[in-house]
Amino acid sequence: MENEIQDNGLEIVYKKPSTLTDTPLHYCPGCGHSVVHRVLMEVVDELGIQDKTIGVAPVGCSVFAYNYMNIDMQEAAHGRAGAVATGIKRVLPDKYVFSYQGDGDLAAIGTAETIHTVNRGENILMVFINNAIYGMTGGQMAPTSLEGMKTATSPYGRDVKLMGYPLKITELLAQLPGALYVTRQSVHTPNAVRKLKKAVKASFEYQKLNEGTCFIEVVSNCPSGWKQTPVQTMKWIEENMFPKYPLGDIKVPKF
Repeated sequence: MENEIQDNGLEIVYKKPSTLTDTPLHYCPGCGHSVVHRVLMEVVDELGIQDKTIGVAPVGCSVFAYNYMNIDMQEAAHGRAGAVATGIKRVLPDKYVFSYQGDGDLAAIGTAETIHTVNRGENILMVFINNAIYGMTGGQMAPTSLEGMKTATSPYGRDVKLMGYPLKITELLAQLPGALYVTRQSVHTPNAVRKLKKAVKASFEYQKLNEGTCFIEVVSNCPSGWKQTPVQTMKWIEENMFPKYPLGDIKVPKF
C-alpha cells in the first residue's frame, strides 16, 4: 500500500497506531518502556485484535501502562500479573492476554506466580522487561542486577557471596514443559526493535494454538537508575548486559 501524501507534499511513512492513546508517556528520556509499548500496540493494530486483547500490568514502572495502551487493561498487585492473567484467560479463552512486568516484579516478588504460570502452560504471553534494577522505587538491586553492579542497595557492587548470582529466569522458565516459546530480545537498535516486533507477533499468533505460554524477555536500559545518559546506556547494554543475557530464541515450538 502506498504511503499517504500530506497537503504540504510530505510523505507520511509512519503513524502512531490507534491502539496507543494520546496520553504523554511518563517514562524517563531514553527508557525502553515506551518503545516496547509501541511495538506491542503496533502488533495488536496490525493483527486487528484491539477489541480482543487484554493486558495486565502490575506495580513498578509498568504500572501506568493502562494509560497508554488503548485496549482493555487490568492492574494486578505487585508480582501477581501471571495469576491475574491466568484468571482472565480461563474465563475469556477467546481473548488475547498478555502480562507486562519488570524484573523486580516478575523475577522477585512474583517468582512463584511466574514459575507456576509457565509450568501450567497458561495460554498467555508474558512480557518481561529486564533493566537489571528497580527503576521506579529508587534504583535498588534487582534479581537480575549484574555481579559487581552498583545500585542503591549494593553501593559497593553486587557481591554474589552475600547477595547471590544474577538470576537468568528466562533460561530457567525455558526448561518447563509448559513453555511454548521463549525468547530474549532488546530495543537498543532499530534492527533489535524489528526482531522484538517479530517475536511479539509470533507470540500472539501462537495463542490461537493453545499449546502453552509464550515468554519474551526484553533487555532494556534505565538511564535514571544506572545514572547514565541514554546514549551511554546503549553502550553499557552491549558491553555488560548482553554477555550475561545473550539475545535470541531460547525455546521455539517443534511443529
